[in-house]
Amino acid sequence: MAATRNQSNDMLEGCADCGRETPHSVRLEIRTESQKSENAQFSREPYRVSTCRICGAETALRMNNA
Repeated sequence: MAATRNQSNDMLEGCADCGRETPHSVRLEIRTESQKSENAQFSREPYRVSTCRICGAETALRMNNA
């Protein structure tokens, strides 16, 4: 998940769908992993979500596993 910058200062990451390094939008999300409503408040985890600005492909990486 190495990121680089191009000449216009955009973040570039490898995109599996495009097959090359492309500009990406990156955000952090707190996602609930449990399907059971009574335990949902205890199953929230941080994820790094990256979206390719060329093709729209999205990848999510659980930050506890990074």
